[in-house]
Amino acid sequence: MTTSEVNNESRAAAIGSAVNALWDTQSLANPYAAYERVRALSDGGVLEAQFPDWKALFLTGHAACSAVLRSPHALSGNGIQNLDGEGSEGVRLLQSMMLFHNGQSHQRLRSLVSAAFTPRVVEEQRELVRSLLDTLLDDMAARGGGDMVADLSNPLPARVIMGMLGLKGDDEARFVGWTQSVADLLGGMNQSPELMGRIDADAREMRAFFQDLADELRAKPQPGLLSAMSAAQDGGERLSGDELLSNAVLLLAAGHETTSNLIPGGLLELSRQPDAWAALVENPRHPNVADELLRVVSPVQFDGRTLSADVGVGDMTLPGGNLAQLILGAANRDPGVFSDPDRIDWERPNSNRHLALAAGPHYCLGASLARLEISETFAAIATRFPNLRVTDPNPPFKPNPVLRGVQRLDVAVD
Repeated sequence: MTTSEVNNESRAAAIGSAVNALWDTQSLANPYAAYERVRALSDGGVLEAQFPDWKALFLTGHAACSAVLRSPHALSGNGIQNLDGEGSEGVRLLQSMMLFHNGQSHQRLRSLVSAAFTPRVVEEQRELVRSLLDTLLDDMAARGGGDMVADLSNPLPARVIMGMLGLKGDDEARFVGWTQSVADLLGGMNQSPELMGRIDADAREMRAFFQDLADELRAKPQPGLLSAMSAAQDGGERLSGDELLSNAVLLLAAGHETTSNLIPGGLLELSRQPDAWAALVENPRHPNVADELLRVVSPVQFDGRTLSADVGVGDMTLPGGNLAQLILGAANRDPGVFSDPDRIDWERPNSNRHLALAAGPHYCLGASLARLEISETFAAIATRFPNLRVTDPNPPFKPNPVLRGVQRLDVAVD
């Protein structure tokens, strides 16, 4: 074997090892070391990985991820539309979500949903968020602490998005369970027959619940996003029953899961960076809080696109026909864009360049709501509990590398 062949074989082995490590749930507490291994093997933030049965481009660079997210040739969905929706309630649920549509089909769904999800509707939630925070933090203060996941980050976004959709609070536990199933489905990792059975059962329950509710709302409109979505029209078109169900579930899951993961994730990062925590306590309403935490925590760590044609990234061309795996958690800590990228810096001038909420046509519809909830939550926590302590510095993580989140975060408050 020649030196060149040995070097090629050695590089292929290094690439295989680095790529496989991305999905290792043992690395969830700190996936960034694995991302840096991929970055080190990359050219311009792009690594081509080829295996016997598949190949893909792994993107760690901010420029590459940004270019792909914004390109009309980068298709979301990765073949979801071609799967057998009759064979799986979970797949059927995904197929009508705007997240998995592109071009005119995506524009139609997004315009119908965004007609109800207006900036005014979002801003109207501010007082609700503040009221919920007062209640939840009062309870924590009375107990001297608690689990930030169960006691705050799960109930807060769930109650906000449920209120916006017009759903009743007595169904909260069921909705939170449903959002976890959707998160597991979107995570796409280690989907055992038992897990898929649970997801399909939950999807059937969601379908029955939302179908009955949609029929009721179309007959007797009520305040809330779901009623507005059911009535929204564009050129005489309305959302079909499946479209209304799927996109209501998308709003419910996205509105809950990302924020519920960011809150404890942000507090964990701040517990490791006491200077940043002290600066937040001193100025709890700093305008950069939401974007800097979104950048550092990146509740959505991965996104995927299929390239239907070549996509240019500076002087580089990403060839069409490839699956591009966007490692957003790495892009948001790209040292070529964000100096000292692991550090929380409220004065960072370009925090808002993060890709935590995606970019381009699939930019997060609920971005303004996410920023509102994050800003209000961290302002309230820093004001109420300036001496808050995370009592378990190595908490367990949910087994989901895509939608990364702490499973439990114990804190003590004075």
